[in-house]
Amino acid sequence: MDATMQTTNTNDPSAYLAPGRFVDSDHPAVIAFARRVAESGLTPRETAVKLYYAVRDEFLYDPYHFDTSVEGLKASHVIAAGRGFCVPKAALLAAAARALGVPARLGYADVRNHLTSKRLYDMMGTDLFVFHGYTDLWVDGQWLKATPAFNRSLCEKAGIHPLEFDGSADSVFHEFDVSGRRHMEYVNDHGTYADLPRDALLAAWGAHYKTLADWGQTVDSGADFAQEVGPSS
Repeated sequence: MDATMQTTNTNDPSAYLAPGRFVDSDHPAVIAFARRVAESGLTPRETAVKLYYAVRDEFLYDPYHFDTSVEGLKASHVIAAGRGFCVPKAALLAAAARALGVPARLGYADVRNHLTSKRLYDMMGTDLFVFHGYTDLWVDGQWLKATPAFNRSLCEKAGIHPLEFDGSADSVFHEFDVSGRRHMEYVNDHGTYADLPRDALLAAWGAHYKTLADWGQTVDSGADFAQEVGPSS
């Protein structure tokens, strides 16, 4: 059994500084990205905030860029691809934070996206996003949830509030969009992990999404999630 399938039961921040198989904070591209974004001499809080916004906005949220291979789910792969969905983007934020000495772990929850696009809904067969990924960052003596999934440009096109993070409070999905439409609903919490639990993710996705094996053929390369969920969609 993959050790990362086990929920980490310690709140000791020092347990979340070492590189992982997926949270590959020792990868040269991750280290270079982290050092470029957050210059030396910043406080852990300032570092965490800078990394959050860089991961959120420099890498497009793309649920159609869905590579579930070992390499495809690594933090460093997001840098190489320039995009990713919530799970690897959360891994990138965790990896970049660890690279600069900020303890970080991964959290997962099932969320219902009431504003998902018709194409994505048809592909998944539901609006329930199982094992949505976010990052838990240790800042000023507390664990804070940080959700770097949706880049600002996507939010502006879709008419949803971009998530903000100031290093003092959790950053989690908004319940409503800018027009007052129901947006995100948290349904189930899967806890936190030191590294990405690929086996558990694939098992859960396989159980909930019967067409998972066909997703690569279902979505064409021209799919644009930002346009699909725009206010006029």
